Amino acid sequence: MAHAPSRRRDPHGTRSLAPSLGGRLGARLRPDLIRSDTARRTAAVVLVLIAVALFVRDARVAAGEPVVVAARDLTPGDVLTDADVRIVDRPGSELPQGSVQRIDGVTGRTVAAPVRGGEILTDLRVLGPRLAAAAAGSPDARVVPVRLTDTGVADVIREGDRVDVLTVRGHDTGGSTATPPSATVLASDAAVVLVSPESSSGTRRERIVMLALPASEAGAVAAASLTDAITVTLH
Repeated sequence: MAHAPSRRRDPHGTRSLAPSLGGRLGARLRPDLIRSDTARRTAAVVLVLIAVALFVRDARVAAGEPVVVAARDLTPGDVLTDADVRIVDRPGSELPQGSVQRIDGVTGRTVAAPVRGGEILTDLRVLGPRLAAAAAGSPDARVVPVRLTDTGVADVIREGDRVDVLTVRGHDTGGSTATPPSATVLASDAAVVLVSPESSSGTRRERIVMLALPASEAGAVAAASLTDAITVTLH
């Protein structure tokens, strides 16, 4: 005759040592609960780190980035000094492409277009390689200064105008030339990037016109300006 298995009891005889059904289920579920709790804590830590990173990023954006602005209204032909510019912080989203972030990046440079006080300075506001390339549409462009034979022409052309550059051979201001002058086109579609301002003293002086040209044409114009009369025709 089979006997029911006897249940073990603890040494004091008050409690069975055999695992109960609830105990067996708890033993199986407890590791899963521990792993789940660990995963939640890990996710919470990750979320906190992400929140801190976003806060730091937003704080930097709010603080802005240093950028050079005009300290006063500037006119074409002004040569910039430390007193003409200052550093301010502006949000990165407000900074135009090519903005200058160091004062020594513009001091000593010539202003190529009117600039209002407080306006952010860019590499296209001052004479330089970037302005020449943008104006002439050529990566190897150069800015060439020329003095026009007819000084009155400089009074009517403006920054941004397109001109053809001609040299007039045989020109003689004294009228003693033996042959009529002949014009040779040295460059076409040159961009006027600056016309030197008129003399503030009221005396008439030669005004310099700065032209942006591809390197090959710039060299020809610069060489001819040393010996020949130079004029331009407007488009």
